[in-house]
Amino acid sequence: MKKVGIVGWRGMVGSVLLDRMVSENDFDKIEPKFFSTSQAGQVGPKIGGVDYVLEDANSIEKLSELDIIISCQGGDYTKSVHPKLRSANWTGYWIDAASALRMNEESVIILDPVNRNVIDQAITEGRKDFIGGNCTVSLMLMGIGALFKEDLVEWMTSMTYQAASGGGARHMKELLTQMDVIGQKSKELMDGDILDLDAAMSELLSSKEINSECFGAPLALNVIPWIDSEVEAGQTREEWKAYSETNKILGRENNPIPIDGTCVRVGALRSHSQALTIKLKKNVDIKEIESLLKNSSEWVEFVPNTPEATREKLCPRYVSGTLKTVVGRVRKMNLGDDYLNIFTAGDQLLWGAAEPLRRMLNILL
Repeated sequence: MKKVGIVGWRGMVGSVLLDRMVSENDFDKIEPKFFSTSQAGQVGPKIGGVDYVLEDANSIEKLSELDIIISCQGGDYTKSVHPKLRSANWTGYWIDAASALRMNEESVIILDPVNRNVIDQAITEGRKDFIGGNCTVSLMLMGIGALFKEDLVEWMTSMTYQAASGGGARHMKELLTQMDVIGQKSKELMDGDILDLDAAMSELLSSKEINSECFGAPLALNVIPWIDSEVEAGQTREEWKAYSETNKILGRENNPIPIDGTCVRVGALRSHSQALTIKLKKNVDIKEIESLLKNSSEWVEFVPNTPEATREKLCPRYVSGTLKTVVGRVRKMNLGDDYLNIFTAGDQLLWGAAEPLRRMLNILL
């Protein structure tokens, strides 16, 4: 069996990955080894009744013994360790959740329900670095990948509504802490005048009582239309990824589809949503569009464009903790018959992070 090392298994993405691997019996197919950057020699996770002793995640010698490495440790670790491994002539497969290697020419961004052909070709060519994509890009493609596959998209804008989990566990806890403070402070004013309550909450959000260390501003009762660092032309890096990563996933670097939009952090906990405006290359009947979306993969759930179905299913509450990607609000726009409106939602920690890594491991096995 292949020797597979897992680094960063304690973190949020790593924990979800291990949970999925256990539930899918992936550990029965491999010889797993668990690594730590700070606790080598200590007892690690218990899998199938076996307590695994942790190896040193900074040991190039130990890592070089592996056939496959899965890293959820973050970009700084990747930048430090990956080049040393390759310089030591390690020829194994590197599977990574971090963004550090995504845009390298030799790297492949993995989302096999959408780009299995690109992945298979890369394996045939002898490529070794397979990197998980940006969460919003992956979730968007899981929802509407069929439209790209049929080469129907001329250009697209995405307006995202991204959950706290995109920042990590500390960000999720900060949101819940903010909500708790707001709940406690508002309770005593609930029976009074609504304008007094509104004024008190506005004052609270501007005070130091709301801890906003992670987000830089309160997220509860608020939205933050800025995610990640600034890049050229006023974009954020998160917005830049929609164009660059989508086209790389699709293998269209030489014939890219224009994509842009605004990425917004909202008070959802772990699932992202997106509102998409799509310019089609031609007028396609709405029933054909619906059919393409419904039949694109087993993980897509089409939601009829009704108020009842939308409120029930087209939302983070419905998809969180599941592999479902919901797609709805599908309609032609007043802009013209070749313009589509679509809304999607999916779990940021599953298809947006851990699941493509797990499935890439199985492809290599």
